[in-house]
Amino acid sequence: MKSKLLQATALVATVALVPVATGAMAAADTSTYRELDKFLDVYNRVKADYVDKVTDEQLVKGAIDGMLAALDPHSSYVDASDFDNLRIMTEGNYGGLGLTVSMEDGAVKVVAPQEDTPAGRAGIKSGDYITHINGKLIYGGTLDEATSQMRGKPGSKVTLTLIRPGRDKPIDVTLVREVIVQRPVKWEVKGDVGYININTFSENTGADTRAAIMAIDKSLGHKPLGYVVDLRENGGGLLTQAIAVSDAFLDHGEIVSQRGRDKADIERYFAKPGDDAKGLPVVVLTDSGTASASEIVAGALQDHHRALIMGEKTFGKGSVQTLLPLGPRTALRLTTARYFTPSGRSVQEGGIEPDIRVPQLSDPDYKTRPVFREADLRRHLINEIKSPDNAVLEEDTKEDPRFTATPASLEKQGIKDFQLWYALKTVARLGGAQQVAAVTASMAKPAPSATPTRAPGTPRK
Repeated sequence: MKSKLLQATALVATVALVPVATGAMAAADTSTYRELDKFLDVYNRVKADYVDKVTDEQLVKGAIDGMLAALDPHSSYVDASDFDNLRIMTEGNYGGLGLTVSMEDGAVKVVAPQEDTPAGRAGIKSGDYITHINGKLIYGGTLDEATSQMRGKPGSKVTLTLIRPGRDKPIDVTLVREVIVQRPVKWEVKGDVGYININTFSENTGADTRAAIMAIDKSLGHKPLGYVVDLRENGGGLLTQAIAVSDAFLDHGEIVSQRGRDKADIERYFAKPGDDAKGLPVVVLTDSGTASASEIVAGALQDHHRALIMGEKTFGKGSVQTLLPLGPRTALRLTTARYFTPSGRSVQEGGIEPDIRVPQLSDPDYKTRPVFREADLRRHLINEIKSPDNAVLEEDTKEDPRFTATPASLEKQGIKDFQLWYALKTVARLGGAQQVAAVTASMAKPAPSATPTRAPGTPRK
């Protein structure tokens, strides 16, 4: 079931075009053949005696799905429909609602709504469960069936029934489908602060991030005071693009390493000379939806003391999946390595702790809405290099006086995103009270539509 989503499991996809090994069976011992005999006995019994007629294709696919599900939440079989989903998520556009969803125990769960889409504007939140589509119960169905019902012709309507943990009653939301355009990077200028919102790591994210830095300079006519890079609700994507985005803010040093089963199997990735941001201050915003490729960027900039990480602890997915082709439109997505930050930290399970924890005070549900991370997933990989648990020593039961505002009081000030306002204000302080006032004023106005500027020569989708 987990195979349907690139972002639902916050995938760091390293596409390795290598054939599946066929020599592995040569090394199989007696116990291996004994277990295979057991499997064939069950297979033949089901084929002969099950109450309904079943096909070989059904049984083989079910066996493959079950085998991979027994490993970890991110290994899966990629069939033809999954290939289409991967293509859409990394490079295409589609008619739909702008939702990233996953399957959890037969229920469709919202991983994240995409910004500036019907789902995002309707207030659908990470952690919501979709129980009905157009009044029809979808519990127990497949993720493919649910996503196909939510996608459709732009301009058509669809009604979702949501269950939100912490709410007593279901929530019915009617949305109008739109063409969901993949815009991995958006930028704005707030006062003299550059704001770069990275919502996914698809094929042009690195180039678009560099282009956004140049566009901010051009818009201001000079260098900004600094940058706020927003990685909240970014479930990840391509490893190559996580490296490219990190490299845009680093001049040297290791960005990430990945390590396989063999201790000697280590691959390291380094920054190239040249910091596109010219050493200016950077604040990176994270939350529990910041995962995988996003955590690579946050971890690299944090370890190199290149950025201040602000917000909430990240998701905690520190594994690498490799696509092993099986046929023209099928593949095996297999967890083949763990990744580590430059200082040797594994974010698996634990995630990345922010340097400054900033709660999302503008969200009325932030205290009551459950937070889900990698450690909550069944059969998640265990972090073999755990840092000492200093949570008890560092615990402070006193409420931070900076974070006592209520959603209502913030609304009166025109602040709809407290975390972003706090991050922008932190950078704006470098320019004095006038810049802080300019940032606050910009937050109270509707955000302009900032089209990501592409680097010369990059293709337009």
